[in-house]
Amino acid sequence: MSDKRKQSLYFPKEYLEEIRAESIRQDRSMSWIVQKAWEIARSRVKEFPAANDYLPDEVATDDE
Repeated sequence: MSDKRKQSLYFPKEYLEEIRAESIRQDRSMSWIVQKAWEIARSRVKEFPAANDYLPDEVATDDE
């Protein structure tokens, strides 16, 4: 049995239009499309640096 938790996500209008069109094309729900997209993109997204990977005191300046 799958865990079905409700969560609100906010997308730009253009994204929603594309997701909606793709869900119609595939005869799937928008939720299913977003879940599959996440499954596909997950490993790539994890390669992105975290926001706190670069601390202000570690940033090189032109003064150095």
